Amino acid sequence: MTVKSTRILGGRLIDPANGIDRVCDIYIHNGRVASFDEPPAGLEIQHTIDASGQIVCPGLVDLSARMREPGNEHIATIASETAAAARAGITTLCCPPDTDPVIDTPAVVTLLLRRAKRPSRARLLPIGALTQQLEGEHLSEMVALKRAGCVAMSNAYAPLANTLVERRALEYAATFGITAILRPEDRHLRNDGYVHEGPVSARLGLPGIPEAAESVAVARDLALAEHTGCRIHFHLLSSGTAARMIEQAQQQRLDVSANVAAHQLHLTEMDIEEFDSNCHLNPPLRSLADREALRQAVARGVIAAICSDHQPLKADAKEAPFPSTATGISGLQTLLPLTLKLVHEGVLSLSDAIARVTCGPANILGLPYGRLDIGSTADICIFDPARHWELKREELPGNGANTPFIGWEFQGQVTHTLLEGRVVYQHDSQP
Repeated sequence: MTVKSTRILGGRLIDPANGIDRVCDIYIHNGRVASFDEPPAGLEIQHTIDASGQIVCPGLVDLSARMREPGNEHIATIASETAAAARAGITTLCCPPDTDPVIDTPAVVTLLLRRAKRPSRARLLPIGALTQQLEGEHLSEMVALKRAGCVAMSNAYAPLANTLVERRALEYAATFGITAILRPEDRHLRNDGYVHEGPVSARLGLPGIPEAAESVAVARDLALAEHTGCRIHFHLLSSGTAARMIEQAQQQRLDVSANVAAHQLHLTEMDIEEFDSNCHLNPPLRSLADREALRQAVARGVIAAICSDHQPLKADAKEAPFPSTATGISGLQTLLPLTLKLVHEGVLSLSDAIARVTCGPANILGLPYGRLDIGSTADICIFDPARHWELKREELPGNGANTPFIGWEFQGQVTHTLLEGRVVYQHDSQP
């Protein structure tokens, strides 16, 4: 009996998890990688993708992308944002818990996963709330959330009431092997700031957020992680000091990891000079020295993952005086190109760059994605590394156009995305 399969022909396979970088054919059967180079006996080739001259890598894994569903479907939906993710080569998206309702009960997890089963073009994984309603006081039922399908726990941007609540949350998580995702920020030091505290904020007359707001929180969180034995992941680092502290903790064998948003590796406080509200972000864009320190931390693997921090907003959310605009960036479409830009600028090798958006984030949460072993799920991104393109507002997929990268020219464009062996995006084809 013959079976049907897909063949990806002649692409340069880069799979950092397995140390692979070579030109080969890939055979896919029943949504999984069946073999390399030679087809297994009995396979009937149903579909062939010519990847000659292109890079074939695992589908990208994004640790933070908001779908706005449930609760804000007038802004974006799971369908619209997973379609945008597919165009960007992203096959797995982690959804923070600050939906409406908050992801703090198994019922909400079930609701989200049920909606994500509708025809969509990327896998959606929920992150549960550390505290009920993200109010920072009473712990959620983390074990029940984990059993329902949550891959980690976080309080998103909402602060915890005090260090005792954080200690109890980390103790609970440690007891059941749950990873706690923390956005390090001391809310008292942040105060009413909007941008990085420095010469630019002083010149523009905008209240600043000192770098210490992040580094003080990192010091607190590291102390509690060591005390409780909880595995913690620092989300959205923005300062060089915090990156150095985390590197020291890793050298001392503390079980901590970190990610950074792609835009933090390219923009700085100077990009708000014209009061560009698309650069009103949380955490804020910091100094050139911070950006360079973050880049080096990514290069050394201290920061093992780059994420999009995708937050689609309403069309008028950025149309107000700078302090009154909403924070957030629509980042799916620029995750891969901004990461590849680090290769062109000599910060990362191509293999390391791909690792930071595939196996790096997958390993942080213990996910079986971001790699292409024989028998593994065939989540695949194919991109043309030589193709130049410009990010245009009218061509942005998804429902958010809030990005400061409109008009930027990039090199490297996704041509195909496969989710579980199924082609969910093909360049120049009708969606």
